[in-house]
Amino acid sequence: MKDRAEVENLEKLVGQLQGLHSEITVLAKKAPNDAVNTFKLGLINRVVASANKVLGPNHLPFDDFAGFDADDLPSTSDVALVLAQYMEEAERYRSDNVKSKHGHWVYVVDGELSDIRSGAPSKVGRR
Repeated sequence: MKDRAEVENLEKLVGQLQGLHSEITVLAKKAPNDAVNTFKLGLINRVVASANKVLGPNHLPFDDFAGFDADDLPSTSDVALVLAQYMEEAERYRSDNVKSKHGHWVYVVDGELSDIRSGAPSKVGRR
C-alpha cells in the first residue's frame, strides 16, 4: 500500500462488503431465488466498482466482473455468492499488507511498518 488513504479505502471497503453480505445473506436465506431490487443492486454495484479499484488486478476474485446487470436482476443467492468472494479477496489483500510490530499488527505502508493498527491476518502464504 502506498499511503494512509489506501488503507482507509480498504478498511471502508471491508466494512461495506461485510454489511452488504450480511443483509443479502438474510434475504437469500428467506428467498434465494428472489431478485435483488434495483435500489439495492445500485448500491452493490457501487461497492463492487470500488472493490475492483481498491483490490487491483492481483486480488480480484473475478478478472472480468465489473458488476451486476441491472436489466437482468440477479438473485439474492447469486449476489451473496459474489460478495462472499469479494470479502475473501479483500481479506487476502489486507492480510498481505499487515505485519507484526511489538506484539500488535500494523499495515505496511510504502514498504515500511506504519502506526496504523490492524487485526491479525487470516490469510497467509501469498507473499
